[in-house]
Amino acid sequence: MPAAFELSDVRVERPGKVLLDDISWTVDENDRWVVLGPNGAGKTTLLQIIGASLHPTSGTVDILDERLGQVAVAELRTRIGHTSTKVADRIPPTESVRDVVLSAAYGVTGRWNEEYDEHDHVRADQIMGEWGIAPLAGRTFGTLSEGERKRVLIARALMTDPELLLLDEPGAGLDLGAREDLLSSLETLAGSEGSPALVMVSHHVEEIPVGFTHVLLVREGRVVAQGPLAETLTADNLSTTFGQRIHLDRDGGRYAARRAGYGRRANRTAATGEDT
Repeated sequence: MPAAFELSDVRVERPGKVLLDDISWTVDENDRWVVLGPNGAGKTTLLQIIGASLHPTSGTVDILDERLGQVAVAELRTRIGHTSTKVADRIPPTESVRDVVLSAAYGVTGRWNEEYDEHDHVRADQIMGEWGIAPLAGRTFGTLSEGERKRVLIARALMTDPELLLLDEPGAGLDLGAREDLLSSLETLAGSEGSPALVMVSHHVEEIPVGFTHVLLVREGRVVAQGPLAETLTADNLSTTFGQRIHLDRDGGRYAARRAGYGRRANRTAATGEDT
């Protein structure tokens, strides 16, 4: 199966700090990965690498059959969809939702004098319908709720039919209802034939959509564990990743984690069978 991207011995170093160290990671075109780790683990730096917006200090990076450092990155980026708070911050608050999505065809944030053809308009209407934001088309981006913004950003990222989709903490800042609505949509996307390879960064196992296949656990710029989700996402691996004892539950393909009990609390839990 072709690889969407492959990192080999990647290191990113800045004065006085190593952001990524000896990262080797391959994602195939049909994979759906979640990247988990604490603040400062290097998750965002990883997304910058595979989004072709950052070059490593050493190591090799192949993205969509192109070697980073030997390809025009502006052209490569048009094949990658990316959602993040940085993307949201670049969108003018007065921009209409329809134009936020449509302008992705030119890779710009904020319409100016671009000329869009009929295909662009049809695609924008299609993707807004699929993500349930068609009724918001005339609203301005600055008036949207956080949940609505997340959906608009994902629709924008999918506008160009990318071969790789990167989601940087899509559930951050959402209330319970909005988060569950978003996860339901991401579950549909993950299970859809023809969807791009997916990589989602999160801090929380509760935000892993059903249908995601693999997990990468990182801490202090290094890989703790990686592989198929059901085998790799364990309490032991989570405990190592987050630096404390973690208890992990799974129910119906969804996960929940909490800190494990200590001392008398742990003994009481074990005796009553409260935790499994």
